[in-house]
Amino acid sequence: MSMQQQTRHAAVLVAAMLALASTPALAVAPFAADYQATYMGMQAAGTMTLAPAGADRWTYSLDIDGMGAQMKQSTVFEAKGNAWRPLSSSDSQQGTAGLAAMLVKKKSVNAQYDWSKGEARWTGDVDSDKAGPVKLQAGDLDGMLMNLALVRDVAAGKPLDYRLVEDGKIKQQSFKVAGKESVDVGGKSREATKVVRQDGKREIIAWVVEGLPVPARILQRRDGRDHVDLRLSRVR
Repeated sequence: MSMQQQTRHAAVLVAAMLALASTPALAVAPFAADYQATYMGMQAAGTMTLAPAGADRWTYSLDIDGMGAQMKQSTVFEAKGNAWRPLSSSDSQQGTAGLAAMLVKKKSVNAQYDWSKGEARWTGDVDSDKAGPVKLQAGDLDGMLMNLALVRDVAAGKPLDYRLVEDGKIKQQSFKVAGKESVDVGGKSREATKVVRQDGKREIIAWVVEGLPVPARILQRRDGRDHVDLRLSRVR
């Protein structure tokens, strides 16, 4: 796998970890979180924030800096009770130092979810077959918002099945609750709900602790081996 592919996979997994915010079922609350990631022996640091954007709208952002690359993701969504829907999103990456500066292709993609027309479109560095339009239906989510809804639904005991509309495609995503386990949070042992998604040879495991606005840990495995390990450092 090339450095560019590895960096992209790391960005997607970090986004999946940091986007799993456990807000109450009928409320969205602002927060900021810092984390550390271990990816194939390399270290990265990032910040994820959820901030109000007015008129029932919220901005959910992720900034990652490390491994010789910078990655940014942001989603603006509308929240009315449990009815959450994406309105727009952006996703960019670029190499900043070392080998990654030469191998990580600079990329920027923007998405618009037009609910009045019932379609989603993508612009920027996208292939024509991934530009849309894709027909929307009630309940559709993008990647970051899907993960925000995931932990909300874990707390509510709801099925963890989602229709993801992203990168010009529709993807069905299903997660399973795999019981309770203890995880370390700031030097203290906490009970967490273990959530697992398996896709062929890949597996993603998240540990969600009640009362924390992000998961305490997320681990990706490939072919049964640990590939990416992400741990929450603080919430502020």
